[in-house]
Amino acid sequence: MKRLVFATNNAHKLEEARKILGDRLEIVSLEEIGCNDDIPETAPTLEGNALIKARWIHDRYGLDCFADDTGLMVDALNGAPGVMSARYAGPAHDSAANMKKLLSEMEDKEDRRAHFSTAVALILDDQEYVFEGRVDGVISRTPAGTQGFGYDPVFIPDESGISFAEMDADAKNAISHRGRAMQKLADFLSR
Repeated sequence: MKRLVFATNNAHKLEEARKILGDRLEIVSLEEIGCNDDIPETAPTLEGNALIKARWIHDRYGLDCFADDTGLMVDALNGAPGVMSARYAGPAHDSAANMKKLLSEMEDKEDRRAHFSTAVALILDDQEYVFEGRVDGVISRTPAGTQGFGYDPVFIPDESGISFAEMDADAKNAISHRGRAMQKLADFLSR
């Protein structure tokens, strides 16, 4: 079985990737390869940040790998939080604080349209590939649900009518931005 590093230590992301990619690959985390580096995310785009992370692992560890970056783009906030989604309320990657800030900034907004985008960068046999996924929806006025992570309690995808945090993992993966990008990755790897 081919081993592929996922350049993350986020347990939620690892679980999603392993579920989507199934038993086709052995997906290992940064921790599992002994990488405790604080990999910079300094690009102005999701694709750029995903490539930075994948190149970091490939260049330093010589391993085939993939990395992702995800952003929530809210129409009424001119695309914010965007590439800063994980650090919207500060550098701590605090999901509760990020959600609180978002809801505060959306309080008086009628236009609640938003979309999630994910870019997955793969380096395989020294070649680079990028896969993208997107899901459109709205920002709710209050959080709902206990599943998922990040902005899941306040994002309602158009296809469902309930928040990502109210869905089980299979339902979310079937329509989510990351699920769509990972499925493109899976399809590519199965060729």
